[in-house]
Amino acid sequence: MKAAVSLLRNRLGFARLHAKASSLERYGWDHLKCNALEPIMSSCNSDYYLPKCRFMQYLHPGDTEKRLGMVSENGTKMIELSARTCAAPDMMGFIHQRYCMRSLLDSTKYMDVDDVKPDLRLLPPLDSPGKIIGVGCNYYDSCNERNMKVPATPEFFVKFGTSITGALDNIRAHQIAKHIDYGCELAVVIGKKCRHVSRVAAMSCVFGYMIAQDINARDWNVLLGGQTMLGKSLDTFCPLGPIIVHKNHVPDVNNLWIKTIVNGEQRQCGNTKNMIFKIDYLIHRLSQFMTLCPGDIILTGTPAGAGAYRNPTSFLKPGDMVESEIQKLGKMRNKVVNPYS
Repeated sequence: MKAAVSLLRNRLGFARLHAKASSLERYGWDHLKCNALEPIMSSCNSDYYLPKCRFMQYLHPGDTEKRLGMVSENGTKMIELSARTCAAPDMMGFIHQRYCMRSLLDSTKYMDVDDVKPDLRLLPPLDSPGKIIGVGCNYYDSCNERNMKVPATPEFFVKFGTSITGALDNIRAHQIAKHIDYGCELAVVIGKKCRHVSRVAAMSCVFGYMIAQDINARDWNVLLGGQTMLGKSLDTFCPLGPIIVHKNHVPDVNNLWIKTIVNGEQRQCGNTKNMIFKIDYLIHRLSQFMTLCPGDIILTGTPAGAGAYRNPTSFLKPGDMVESEIQKLGKMRNKVVNPYS
C-alpha cells in the first residue's frame, strides 16, 4: 500500500497517472475502483491537483450525520468522503484545506466506489458560508424589462446563511411576506482568501459553481424606504444546489443558459453572457472593500422574467413548484409550502 501512496504522490502529473491507473490493482485497489477513479484522475489539473468533478453533501436514509461526497463526471459513481476517513468533515472544511488532490486520493484508498443512490437526502452543498453576497440588476434584459438604465457600478446586497435550504427542499411562505418572487442565479463559491485582487487574478480565487434561487419578498423591498436584507433573508429563501461543480468542469462560465420554470411554465430563460458585470469584476470589486474567504458565496444576478415584472405580476404561493436549471450545473426543484403555524 505504501507503494501505491508513493505512486499517487509522485509529481508525474495526472495525465501520466491516468496511464498507470490499471497498475494500482496490484497495490490492493480493485478493478471497479480503478475504473471509477480513472476519469477523475485524468481530468485533474496537474499543476494544482484540482479535481474536475462535483461535490455534494447528503444524508443516508434514517441517518443524521452529514456526509460529503465526490461525484464522477458522468454522475453515476460517488466516493463518500466521510468524517471518519477524510480530513474535511464537510464541504466548508474541504474548501478551507485548499482541496489538495493528493490528500484527497490518499483518503479514498480506504473507501468504496458506490453507485449514486436515489434514496440519499440531498443537502445544500454549503450550509454555513461566511458571506452570501448578491448583486442586483446584473443582466441587460432584466434592466430592459424594468425600464432601468444599465448601472455604472454593481449594487450589492446580503442574504444570511439561515435562509439556505436544499435543492429539493421546500420553500416556506411567510405570513409577513405577501409578494414572494423567484430569480434563478449562478452562484460562485470562493476557494481561497483574497483581498485587493486584480481582475486578472480574480478567477483563480474561485472554487466552483452551483445554482441558487434568490427568493425575495418584494413587498419588503419597498417597505419603510427599502428593507432588501430582510426581504431576501427569510428562512428557506436561498435554495442552493444540487451540487458544487468544480470550475475546471465549466470551461466557459460566461455562456451558460439559466431557466426558471414555475408549475410547468417557463418564466425565465437567459444566458450568463448577458451579465453586465462579469464574475472576475465582481470578485475584484468586492475584494477592494472586504476579505473574501473560502466558502463565501456570490450570487451573480438573475435574467429577465421575475414575477414582479411580468404583466400581470405573478408571485409565488403555497402549492407552486419552482424548477431552476443552469447548463452544466444541474437542476433544483422546490415546492412552496404554507407558512409556519
